[in-house]
Order: sequence, then C-alpha cells, then structure tokens
Amino acid sequence: MAAKPILPEALNCLRTIYQRNRHLNAFVCISPEQELKERALAASRRHDTGTPLSPLDGTTFAVKDNICTKDMTTSCSSSMLADFKPEYDSTVVTMLKNSGAIIVGKTNMDEFGMGSYSTTGFHGPVKNPYSPNTSDYSAGGSSGGSAAAVAANLCFGALGSDTGGSVRLPASYCGVVGFKPSYGLLSRRGLVAYANSLDTIGIFTRDVRSAQLVFDCLNQHDPADPSSLDDYLRRKIKKQAIASRPAANRNPVWRIGVPIDYNVAEVSNTLKASWVSVLAALRDLGHCIKPIEIPSTRHAVSSYYMIALAEASSNLAKYDGIEFGPSTITASKPDGSIPPSLHSIAVAREKGFGKEVRRRILLGNYSLTSEAMENYFIHAQKVRRLIKEDFDRVFAAPNPLNSSLKQRSSDDDGIDFLLSPVSISSAPSLSDVVIADGTGVGGYINDVFTVPASMAGLPAISVPVHGNGDLPMGLQITAQYGDEGRLFDIATLVESLSEVGT
Repeated sequence: MAAKPILPEALNCLRTIYQRNRHLNAFVCISPEQELKERALAASRRHDTGTPLSPLDGTTFAVKDNICTKDMTTSCSSSMLADFKPEYDSTVVTMLKNSGAIIVGKTNMDEFGMGSYSTTGFHGPVKNPYSPNTSDYSAGGSSGGSAAAVAANLCFGALGSDTGGSVRLPASYCGVVGFKPSYGLLSRRGLVAYANSLDTIGIFTRDVRSAQLVFDCLNQHDPADPSSLDDYLRRKIKKQAIASRPAANRNPVWRIGVPIDYNVAEVSNTLKASWVSVLAALRDLGHCIKPIEIPSTRHAVSSYYMIALAEASSNLAKYDGIEFGPSTITASKPDGSIPPSLHSIAVAREKGFGKEVRRRILLGNYSLTSEAMENYFIHAQKVRRLIKEDFDRVFAAPNPLNSSLKQRSSDDDGIDFLLSPVSISSAPSLSDVVIADGTGVGGYINDVFTVPASMAGLPAISVPVHGNGDLPMGLQITAQYGDEGRLFDIATLVESLSEVGT
C-alpha cells in the first residue's frame, strides 16, 4: 500500500494534523513525533529489503477515543476518563501494530459514543472537512473524528465503533468509506462498551479496496473476546462464500433489493436522485433491481433504543467516581441537575425517555422492573428476532449461523444485497444540530437506515456519492451475515458509479 516513501509521508501526515486539527478538532491525542519516526523508519527498512509485514506496513491510522491504547489516553471524550491510560492495547490496535501500521493518534467522538453528530464530547464538536467557508458542518457521530481525519487526508485509515450507525453515518457526511462488519468477526476486546450486543469495530478509508485490506488484517478469532466468532464458524462462512461466487469466466449478476420501508418522505431530493441514478446504472449493467419489504424494520429504531440504553445503563454504572472517574463527580448537583460532564450525554440521548429515567440511565443506577422487563426489553428482543428472520427471508444466501436454513434455488426470489441511503441528506450545519438536539429527536430519522443492520448483526458499508451539492452523501449496501467478500465486490462497483448523480 505504501507507494510513496514511508518516512516523509508519515511526517507529512503529522504536520498536516498540526496544521488542520486546530480547526477540525478531529484528534484529541497525537503520537509523539519521535515514536512515529521510529516506526516509519522501521517500516521503510522492511520495504527496502522486500520484507513488509503486510499490505498495511507503513500506513498511518487513527483510533477512536473509546478503543484502548496503552500508550495514549482513552477518554471516550469524557472528562470522567480524561486521564485514563489503559494498561493494554485493544486487540484490533495490536493487530494493526503487528501488521506494521503506524498509530498517529486518538480521535474525537460523542461522549461515550452517545450521539449522532460528534458534538456531545468533552473536547468540543468535530467539524466536517467539507464545510464551506461560510459555516461549519457536522462530521456525523459518534465516530466523527475518525471520519473527518480520513476525509481530510490526515491518515490512511481509521478505526471507529458502530452500535447503530456510528461509523456509516459520519462516513456518509464526510465522503469516505465506512464499513461495519458482521457482528463477531472483529474483536471487541479493548472497546469501551456502550451496548455489548450491538457494538462492532468499524473501519474508515478513502476507498473500498483499502477498507477490505484493513478488514482482512483484523478478521481473526480472538479467544479473549467471548463474542468473537470461533474458527469453526469462520470456516463455515468461508466455505459458503466460495460456493456463492460465480465461475471464473463469468461476471456476477446480482439481485439488488430496494427496501420500500426505507423510502421515507424526509429523504432529500438530491440524495434520492443519486440513489435512483446508481440503481439505474446497475440495472443498465445487467443487474436485477427488486423492490422488497422488510416489515419488522419499522419497529427497529424503538426496539434498538430500548436494548441499547438498557445495556448502556449496565455498562455506565462503573463511571461513578468510585470505580472510574474523579471522585468529585457526584450523581447530581444539590439542585438535582446533571453534572456538566454528563449533561452532554443527556442531551444526546433524549430520544423517547423522560428526564429522570435518562438521568438514572446515564448515572448507571437505573434498573428495569420486572414489569418493564417484560413489557419493553423482552418485547424489544422479540422484535430483534423478527428483524433477523425478515432479513434471512429476503436474502438468497442462507445465514451461516442458522443451520435450519437451506440454500435457495437459483430462480428463487431472494436478493444478494440491499441498497439504500445512509442518512436522509448530506451533513447538517452545526447550528442546525443544536436546534435538532433541542427537540430530542435529532438523529431519529437517520437511524431508520442504519439501525436494522445493527439489530441483525449484518455487514453494511457506506460508499460516498457526490450529488449536485457541495457536501458528500453516502449510499449503504447491506449483505447477508458473513458475506463480506461479495459486499466489497459490489461496493467497489458502486464506488465506480459514484459520480453518476452529479
């Protein structure tokens, strides 16, 4: 990957960060220059002798501030963890370092991953590199710093985390590739948890091929992560992937589903035009475009927030000033208001919960009563199962985790991929975000597109398309569980068509 001299490129990357980060606010911590120089020199020597550690040897990476790094703080953009330096690297960071990649710094985010615009963190908002001169626009959240860093060419790639769209949404706003893999393929060890059953490590790059290289490097079983897929299931996925590929002398003809349920009125005309244009171009290339219905996804967002916030309540309980965080941070002020370090989280996740319930969730002392457990949480889990079943019903390939499903016949009505928007429009201005957050439903509509894949644990990728406006947008491609190989194939094709909407 390192076509240019590694050392000059790495040092130029560092200089560019120093020059642009004051405005963008993408990085919250930067690696020491001497350490970066030593790693770049070592990578240069390996390339000179023809012994690179991997295709990523010598490339530069940024890491979201909720992914543990032993040599840099991991604050989750919260004052509660402002001085927290982990004793170990997360598994994905270790894998990157073992591949020869150079970690250049940690990136800004929404506090504890709770937000859609990267505005709720202790370090202030992230600004979109595509912002016009007249105003600043959102980079998306919660992984906005990583998306902005890649979009501004401050690094080769970046890691983020995706719970319900936190990689795909900022990728769409910032005009880069944002990839969320199948749940369980990339290790979550060292990721500060928000919602354990939904969190995945995600990847940002400027093109699809680079995202695939990073995924191939990180796609390994981690015995230290209970949610990591074991080697038996990984072999099963690989076997199915080989069987689904066409013969070497034949071009694939894909069946692409267009979810009717995703065609909401709020989608901007510009984005809708790009969506239709890409679908038309794929049809002209001989691929089959099919409207489909996934009825359970209309309940995905409400069920997602019940599951995510219930899990977040458990995960945030430790940040009480006793186990983690400064002891000066108390549950509430004498007047009952939330401390400043937690206020931004409350604003970010108002969606559907009363103020007292939200406060108790964020302070980790909220628990569901048995009645609420039955009426809400268990019902949400049932909806989640229905969403998975609906996806398995529409995809032609069987879910490799479901042994009861059989391969469809070639003339069946199943599809290979879903193609939809990532968000309803291009990035909003930061001033508009403040207004949206004040209504308590700022990110709700965008979640319609990204949450269903998260609820089902499916791989999804945001590919940038540039409409007739100044700001980029993204289209999302979703595949069956474990079908990353073909997902990258069609994403590469859509990438080549990305200018058709201009």
